[in-house]
Amino acid sequence: MLRLATTATAQELRQAFRTLSKLYHPDTTTLPAAEAEQQFQRLQTAYTTLSDPDSRHAYDGQLRLLELQKAAALKPATARTAVPSQGVSSGQRALSARRALSGGEWFALVLLGAALVCSLVLGLGLAWWRGADLLAPPASVQTAPPSGDAAGDERPAPPSDAPLQPSIAGPGAMAAAVGSEPQPQ
Repeated sequence: MLRLATTATAQELRQAFRTLSKLYHPDTTTLPAAEAEQQFQRLQTAYTTLSDPDSRHAYDGQLRLLELQKAAALKPATARTAVPSQGVSSGQRALSARRALSGGEWFALVLLGAALVCSLVLGLGLAWWRGADLLAPPASVQTAPPSGDAAGDERPAPPSDAPLQPSIAGPGAMAAAVGSEPQPQ
């Protein structure tokens, strides 16, 4: 009733009583008069019981007894329902209970799916708008255009041992490395 732990001190007990008495007093509450009077009487009873050390000790003993009875009542029920499985010790319970997804979880999944679909549509739409070839084979698969007269290119084909990227030193250094004359710039 006082919303305190069992280890609360007398000062904490007094402070909780004062705070809750303002909440439940019939003159200061918004509750109906009969309910407010009943709640305030329960609050006064709880405070008088817990403020006296002897009655508090008896009350704590009753609480411990109730907790032991609840634990004893739950223990046989959990022992019957828990089925030990392979690899799980007898002290552990297998977590095999499945539950339905809540409304919030379904909503989050729908939002995630909608975001995925929208991003795919946006990406493909932008690629199409820019004129990108959506079904182009990878660069490693593409074949080089035919050299010489058919393509209208008059450059000679590079030797097979030429580097794939131009040198930092420039085209003259690349031609010297291949063994031909450097070309003027």
